Amino acid sequence: MATQKDVKNRIASIKNINKITRAMEMVAAARLRRAEQRIEQLRPYAQSMRKLTRRAAEQAGGMPRVPVLVEREQEKRVGVVLITGDRGLAGAFNTNVIRDGLRLERELGEDGKETVFSAVGRKGVSALTFRKREPRTTYVGFTDRPGFANAREIGEELTARYVDEELDRVELVYNHYVSPLTQHVWRQTLLPLQQADVIGEGSGEEEAEGEESEIEKAHSRSVFEYEPEAEELLGQLIPEYVNISVYRALLESAASELGARMTAMRNAAENAEEMMGDLTLEMNRVRQAEITQEILEVVAGAEALG
Repeated sequence: MATQKDVKNRIASIKNINKITRAMEMVAAARLRRAEQRIEQLRPYAQSMRKLTRRAAEQAGGMPRVPVLVEREQEKRVGVVLITGDRGLAGAFNTNVIRDGLRLERELGEDGKETVFSAVGRKGVSALTFRKREPRTTYVGFTDRPGFANAREIGEELTARYVDEELDRVELVYNHYVSPLTQHVWRQTLLPLQQADVIGEGSGEEEAEGEESEIEKAHSRSVFEYEPEAEELLGQLIPEYVNISVYRALLESAASELGARMTAMRNAAENAEEMMGDLTLEMNRVRQAEITQEILEVVAGAEALG
């Protein structure tokens, strides 16, 4: 049986853990609100940019002189970008993205396609390296507070590799933020533009929220005149569309990480408090056993002298 001193030491250790987890929960909660605001501000712009780019692409007719619009007759290499975090202690946040990325690799392999991984965040890099799947490119050090410059770096790299025919398709895998308790893993086809789509739990709800109004539907049936021509305009729109899409994925992932960490730290703190209660009861039992043992020893000594 553990001594009273051993139990007290365990209680002290768990108290320290409780303080740390509560502090981490408060920090994550404070930063989460700002992350939510950034997403709320960007989502309408990203959706509008997506509609405008696709409409211009339809008007241009997918002209071959716009390299990024050229679809491959046969897909051989698919770029999969896993967006994770630089740190852990966020529940299943990183694990879910990595698991879904590996599942996508198996699906592509069954179709005879090669998967070329890229990783955002140290957790994704280390997970792929551990599994002997060395990522083609890595981006670390900014996942908790991504900036548009980070998204531009990633977007330009992916676009260049697609145009140079190193990749025949580009997929993003990341956590979509719903609430501090809920994050869904999404797969988004980034390139080619004609296949751009979002797959994942809850994605249909977002599309419903972004349904066109009557005016927008009327606009979509109209014939637009572009100045400059739609083909030339696409040369400017598509890089911006790619960068905005990557930036949105980074912001969604950052908010999801904070929400997951806040929830994980709250659960850890509550578990620590429960353990402290159990250990306090154990310490009381140990103390009572020690007192009983001392009484028995005193009685036994008195009888022996008696």
